[in-house]
Amino acid sequence: MTRAAQTAKRAEASAREPMRAFSRSLPMLLLRAREAVMNRFRPNLRDHGFTDQQWRVMRGLVDNGEMQLSALAEDCCLLMPSLSRIIQNLEERGLVSRRAGDNDQRSWVISVTQEGRALFESAAPISEARYAEITRLIGDERLEQTYELLEDLIRVLEAPDADDAAAPKPQKSAWKTP
Repeated sequence: MTRAAQTAKRAEASAREPMRAFSRSLPMLLLRAREAVMNRFRPNLRDHGFTDQQWRVMRGLVDNGEMQLSALAEDCCLLMPSLSRIIQNLEERGLVSRRAGDNDQRSWVISVTQEGRALFESAAPISEARYAEITRLIGDERLEQTYELLEDLIRVLEAPDADDAAAPKPQKSAWKTP
């Protein structure tokens, strides 16, 4: 059976099944979880003059060093137009710098400035305190399981054959129940 036929067959079978409850919508649960987590971090980010997305960019640059704009967009899950505006803002504030790429003068390489690193480092301890708070609330083991489950979900869904029944299965160790 071709992939298109398999997809059509699954869609037909799904059409007969009732839609799952909104409370069990995976995209909504992931969004709600993201908001619950970010609500712990946002006050610190705001106190340091960062939006969620600006902080993501700063984290990516601090962790990885200078990066091509396209790689930074991918790492930070940002569309290029949004990232361009964020970089422009951070650059105007003196937190990042950009230069033309070595091999392609049309590409940009972005790096954190000394001022950007200093601001990042002033926010980082409070951010780590929020991680400690979350860990205290749910426990080390459950937090590690959460990381593993999310990494497995991403790996499986981003696999080239994710729609195929033969898609790689997550490791059992990551799918523990609490």
